[in-house]
Amino acid sequence: MADNYYPPVGFYFKVNVIGVSGSNEGNFQEVSGLNIKLETQEVKEGGENRYAHRLPSPPKFQNIVLKRGLTTSSALITWAKAAVEQFTFSPKTVVINLMDENASPLASWNIKNAYPVALQFSDFKAQENGIVIETIDLAFDYFTRTF
Repeated sequence: MADNYYPPVGFYFKVNVIGVSGSNEGNFQEVSGLNIKLETQEVKEGGENRYAHRLPSPPKFQNIVLKRGLTTSSALITWAKAAVEQFTFSPKTVVINLMDENASPLASWNIKNAYPVALQFSDFKAQENGIVIETIDLAFDYFTRTF
């Protein structure tokens, strides 16, 4: 970016599912679920009644949700259908790149051992003039972010 003091925009990104090929597989309208949350558990100490120790638990991750317009032929949908219809899982690494105006990655999120857990299609409504959206939910082990 020309000026590193301005925050990057969130509308220019690319998604790559490593091992799932296709010319337009990474074109999505929306990606959500890049969240980490640490829970705490309380541990009471014998003889100490004023407080309980609050210790961190392992992190919890939400599912990654990918949304795009319906495609008629897609290796990504074939991979998702194998999981949700045939219960055949093939975990993949998913890389999400936030791009700058020169199409260079500003930040990358590497999602490890992702696999589809839901495949949804938007409602069909005769009174609206919208495109059909396909949504893929991915469960995964963890992700890392790099700049």
